[in-house]
Amino acid sequence: MPDRTGLPARLTERLRLPVIAAPMLRVSGPDLVVAACDAGVVGGFPTANARTAEELDRWLGEIEARTGPAAAPCAPNLIMRSPRLAEDLAVLVRHRVELVIASVGSPKPVLGPLHDAGALVLADVATLRHAERAVAAGADGLVLLTAGSGGQTGWMNPFAFVRAVRGFFDGPLVLAGGIGDGTALAAARTLGADLGYLGTAFLATQESMAAPGYKRMCVDSTLDDVVLTRAFTGLPSSMLAPAIRAAGLDPAALDESVTPADADALYGHGGLGPRRWTEVWSAGHSVSGVREIPTVAELVDRLAREYEAALGDPDRAVHPL
Repeated sequence: MPDRTGLPARLTERLRLPVIAAPMLRVSGPDLVVAACDAGVVGGFPTANARTAEELDRWLGEIEARTGPAAAPCAPNLIMRSPRLAEDLAVLVRHRVELVIASVGSPKPVLGPLHDAGALVLADVATLRHAERAVAAGADGLVLLTAGSGGQTGWMNPFAFVRAVRGFFDGPLVLAGGIGDGTALAAARTLGADLGYLGTAFLATQESMAAPGYKRMCVDSTLDDVVLTRAFTGLPSSMLAPAIRAAGLDPAALDESVTPADADALYGHGGLGPRRWTEVWSAGHSVSGVREIPTVAELVDRLAREYEAALGDPDRAVHPL
């Protein structure tokens, strides 16, 4: 299996595993990011998790202060439709971050400033057409959002999606959706992805900002408990049936006609149901593999052992890529 990740050596020489700890709303914070980077995987986080651009500036300063030069890079996630986009972008440029993930819209508006600051930009895409547009716009790499991702999810089969994109793009590909252990990570690499995007596994770690009950629900749930619905965000999202029931709703009788604007009115401004849709927790199909709440270091150690065993090469999991 090739060692390439499609990323420059200045980044890959600091990776223990070809993994991004996926940016998760209200879950990924400085503690999780620092632990991931120190363990040798990319630590992702949405810039929106910081309440203001000023707090984002403090978060990045803290991450920089707590991680050494040999740590893996962090990867802030810019949500392209965020009203704070320009402010957050300015903070990332000022900190000269090395890697940025752009999601929910074309990355084109941020590519120039980020490239000028030396950052690589990965575009989060869920369709082949969006992948083609992101490449044409100049994105350095792609995060392929496939069926089984937690939260807002894609619908495409990962086998078909990766192979179709590899037909026209040779840059960095990150596969998101259903990867929860080292065996799946090795399979993603064999398929043609360069890195795996793991969210649910990192959600249920001690360093994540998820509520204790949320982490415990992930431990107690299987992929049969994951419900694909538009009812809470207006977009197809993977939500946990036990959380839906706890909110007093029936997972089998949700309103699938809800639009993003409807969802904001229902759950964002004191409407019926939960006060906020965020009170209904989400997880990806890989939740079946969550059986404890480890530290990030313990999780990465386990992933490395599984990855090593899947590859049949004892040196691969303990040395840089």
